[in-house]
Amino acid sequence: MTDAGRRRDAPAPGQAPLPAPNAAALLRHNALDHTIASRPAVRFEDKVWTHGEYVANCRRWANLFLARRADGPFHVGVLLDNIPEYLFAFGGAALAGATIVGLNHTRRGENLLRDIRHADVAFVVTEPRHEELIDPIRDRMVGDILVVGSSLDDALLGVGDDDPGVEPDVDSTWALIFTSGTSDAPKAVICSQRRLLVTGARFAIMLDLTPDDVGYIAMPLFHSNAVMVGWAPSIVAGASVALARKFTASGWLSDVRRYGATWFNYTGKPLAYILATPERPDDADNTLRIAFGNEGSPQVVSEFARRFGVEIIDAFGATEGGVAVQRTDDMPPAAMGLVGEAVKVVDEDGHERPRARFDADGRLVNAEECVGEIVNTSGVGPFEGYYNNEEANARTTRFGWYWSGDLGYIDEAGYLYFAGRNAEWLRVDGENFPAAPIESAVARHPDVVIAAVYGVPDEQAGDQVMAALILREGVKFDPDGFAHWLDSQPDVGPKWRPRYVRVSSSLPSTATNKVLKRTLVHQKFRSDRVEGDDVWIRARGEDVYRPFTPEDEKELHDRFVASGRERFWDL
Repeated sequence: MTDAGRRRDAPAPGQAPLPAPNAAALLRHNALDHTIASRPAVRFEDKVWTHGEYVANCRRWANLFLARRADGPFHVGVLLDNIPEYLFAFGGAALAGATIVGLNHTRRGENLLRDIRHADVAFVVTEPRHEELIDPIRDRMVGDILVVGSSLDDALLGVGDDDPGVEPDVDSTWALIFTSGTSDAPKAVICSQRRLLVTGARFAIMLDLTPDDVGYIAMPLFHSNAVMVGWAPSIVAGASVALARKFTASGWLSDVRRYGATWFNYTGKPLAYILATPERPDDADNTLRIAFGNEGSPQVVSEFARRFGVEIIDAFGATEGGVAVQRTDDMPPAAMGLVGEAVKVVDEDGHERPRARFDADGRLVNAEECVGEIVNTSGVGPFEGYYNNEEANARTTRFGWYWSGDLGYIDEAGYLYFAGRNAEWLRVDGENFPAAPIESAVARHPDVVIAAVYGVPDEQAGDQVMAALILREGVKFDPDGFAHWLDSQPDVGPKWRPRYVRVSSSLPSTATNKVLKRTLVHQKFRSDRVEGDDVWIRARGEDVYRPFTPEDEKELHDRFVASGRERFWDL
């Protein structure tokens, strides 16, 4: 079946059949059905758990959660790599009626503490390698901290593996998955048992999964992509998943072969990173059938499919799940799909933007008038709201529509194109995070008077971080000192560090002195747009900033062209 055909046969988001009365019922079925119970469910390194063994572990975790339940929301924070305990926690929450709060281990200090408090986390499960993230904030956290290999193992010894007998409401919250929005902090997307089960059923249909299939999950389990495309379909189909602690391009193919993986999920640039490894004649000698993800450039998707002999479904999507488009066999290479009547591109007041126009070479010529926010005017789809954030809920559901926060444009034929993200948030290497915390950190530098942080397009997928600075009078930018200072800031993770720095005497502003980030995003790092300002770059693996030269700019433009993303250069 073709990519588009498979997409057409799959139900729309939120419309797949509910595979069980609730998540607990589904796990119990998998553990008792003799055709599934003895089959593998979870694979990690040299260990395998059958569905029966997996659910037995989940029962112990459920009893642990119930034994430690306190007054208030039944929310369990999980700060783990992709290890089996993460999935045991998910299953335990399903059986106990608890909520898993996926904590992002790229967050640091006050930002991590904010996420824990915002989601009303009652206690946290972590592992030794992440205890250093907890230590600076431990005295301000409520509840216990259970560590894999020590206190968690001791706690599990004190509970039985009998089924607790809870029958959770299918509409109870199973997970809070942090995404990022236009506010100054990530938002926690509510995912009920119904939402995850229906989404798992949809992807099981789309990927044509059977109990013989094996998923490979290297994207972090605190992201919706890993949960909804990787794990959830496996418990619906009675299939299995293999876990990698974290993604590595060099280890990807050997893991696929080792586990006999037949599908995998991705988001961002993993395909490009894998393609950058040396090609071998036997690369297509693997067990993969299909992959699902987003943000892969057309050339990368095509070359990856050829090299590894796998079908790629690269689609538009978000944790909230409020927008769906229809892919076709003859769609333009850069398009995401046909929009139909409900999906539109609008300005901030909800007025539809003009259709995109292109020149003879296919370049977009009216970006300033045609680019707007992608919305679903028929309703909010499977989006169930943000936890503890009424302001964001109101913004995302204005007029009864779903506002994606993503920018796009639509051509005369009705095809939708992705044009980047709102200037207030970024997506780097598949990680979502807001600009505001980075901006606050950069503004602490003693030489910085004004800092504006925003996303600019990466040549392969997603964004890179860019900072525009106004320095104290008489001070020159110190590329070495600024880089070393950034590296010393505990709340600035590696992916948060600006790739590009623009140093200016003034920045485009409104009459009320609010920096116009939309203008900065349009100007990017391009010498013909930055009005003579100096631009500096710190490329991947480099320790300091260096001038972004005309040669650098030409090479970068060539990479955009080679990746089929030249339109982002012009936006």
